[in-house]
Amino acid sequence: MKRPKPTPTLSDDCFAADRPRMRHAEAVAILSERIVPTVAITSVPLAAAAGRILAGPAVARHPVPLHTNSAVDGYAFRSADAAGSDPASWPVAGRAAAGNAYDGIPPPGAAVRIFTGAVMPKGLDTVVMQEDTAPDPAGPARVFIPAGLKRGANVRRAGEDVAEGTVLLDAGAVLRPQDLAALASIGYGAVPVFDRVRVAIVSSGDEVIRPGQRELGLGEVFDANAPMLDALATLSGAEVTDLGVWPDNRREVERRLAEAAAHFDVILTTGGASKGAEDHMSAALDALGQRHLWQLAIKPGRPMMFGQIRTTAAGRPRDTLMVGLPGNPVAVFVCYLMYVHPMLRRLGGAPWPEPRRFMLPANFEFTGRKQGRREFWRGVLETSPSGVMSAGKFARDGSGLISGLRAADGLIDIPEDAADVHFGDPVAFIPFTEFGIVGR
Repeated sequence: MKRPKPTPTLSDDCFAADRPRMRHAEAVAILSERIVPTVAITSVPLAAAAGRILAGPAVARHPVPLHTNSAVDGYAFRSADAAGSDPASWPVAGRAAAGNAYDGIPPPGAAVRIFTGAVMPKGLDTVVMQEDTAPDPAGPARVFIPAGLKRGANVRRAGEDVAEGTVLLDAGAVLRPQDLAALASIGYGAVPVFDRVRVAIVSSGDEVIRPGQRELGLGEVFDANAPMLDALATLSGAEVTDLGVWPDNRREVERRLAEAAAHFDVILTTGGASKGAEDHMSAALDALGQRHLWQLAIKPGRPMMFGQIRTTAAGRPRDTLMVGLPGNPVAVFVCYLMYVHPMLRRLGGAPWPEPRRFMLPANFEFTGRKQGRREFWRGVLETSPSGVMSAGKFARDGSGLISGLRAADGLIDIPEDAADVHFGDPVAFIPFTEFGIVGR
């Protein structure tokens, strides 16, 4: 018996699959507008929070630093007590160290031996560095301090880094190592974060063989997409499960897809998203849910689909998103960076992260370009002997050439209506570091 189609929560006329090929900016606008965070919130220790997405604002409950303190080892004094243009001998009234403050108020005209991080004694406002002073032979408790030191020198004021009540980080921030330091400085031992998005990876095709399984037969290929997607989705902060290679069998694909939809937030598939007789992923998605995007006016990656499958969990309806990526590794890589990475970040609680584009002069020539589609070329950063940086282009454009991905430092983004590219023309360069991928 044929299943009735569930009512999709993301359906809209602009998603219609029979439209002409959708432009890149239109697809991004639709996805960024419709995708919303779907995961629960938990609390994790600060030491385990790197890379997680903050689920609530982090507010400073006290100033940082909490007390006005010394920035150096030296001697603290009251600038108003200094007189004349020559070094003066000051009596040393006591000692202040980090964690051991000077007790009381120093007498007028006296200095206090102080160490880095120590609370400034009451009434004193300036610190001279130890190496700029000299002992006074007249007595062991006296020190020569040079004249002319600016009031407030070498002093860190309370709250100069963070004022009390400051929103240090907003909900949706992806926590970096330096953010953890900032959170620790305002007293956070644990932070509320969004749960990781649960992602399933699926390869499809009778010709696809997992490396190490056996030797290739006639017409077979090793699966290069699964390990790449696993690593990419992990960099996007997801919890990844590999569901293996699914056969070219419509009934079996539909059965497995329905089962996966009940356990994961997102299903990423490679292959089977075109219109061929053996491309069963799109047909299975149509049977189980709703397909929103299909053909995109981009290169590489034209046959890409996006849709959802409605299931029930704990008595409540929920939607699992499915992204059908092309089969060729370069197209998979590009489509992941442009559409899936920001989608996973948004589902996981962060704002949609549109990658930055840096305008660089082209160090190549490309003529006779076919207009009307967005192209993402593999780009290489090149530096001239004088230090000028430019963008080079990997010579070959084949979507199965993994060597181009390895040679590249990022993508050169060519708009739909752009014509030929000549040496020196400004081109938009998107470095792979925008997606957490380390440089070569």
